Amino acid sequence: MSVETLISVDEYLNTSYDPDVEYVDGVLVERNVGDWLHSTVQCNVIFALRSKYPRVYVRPELRSQTRSTRYRLPDVCVVLTRPTTKYLIDAAYLAIEVLSEDDRMSKTMERLEEFDRKGVANIWVIDPRLRTMSVYSGGVLNEVRGDRIATIGEPHLELTREEIFQDLD
Repeated sequence: MSVETLISVDEYLNTSYDPDVEYVDGVLVERNVGDWLHSTVQCNVIFALRSKYPRVYVRPELRSQTRSTRYRLPDVCVVLTRPTTKYLIDAAYLAIEVLSEDDRMSKTMERLEEFDRKGVANIWVIDPRLRTMSVYSGGVLNEVRGDRIATIGEPHLELTREEIFQDLD
């Protein structure tokens, strides 16, 4: 039986981890990342958003507070103004999760709910293996069947399936 060592938020925020980890109620939580499909889609999304919308800030894996005792690392985070803190304390405008082969639905839904409760206006989930795009809102994950996924509100940000899933074959 393993015993988890609890650490403080301050210790977490002042320590570098390689790869970076999330912080959930005093426990360090590893993420499933690093495979080719995940990395390719993450790169495609960042490149497309930065190219099309140069006035927003697009960052990979920015430590983002979802509760006072929780920090998550969305695969892609979009904010409208530069944060005044080292880590994102305020809600992002858009949080994007790119699924990895080993991601579990219950853990993913927990993360999405945290973003939603924090006030993240737009939450997207991209599955590179199934080539699906979904939007999470109000506790519901809806697959986008069309060719584009877009934010609600201003600014209007959108990406096409082609932009997201290029170079996967």
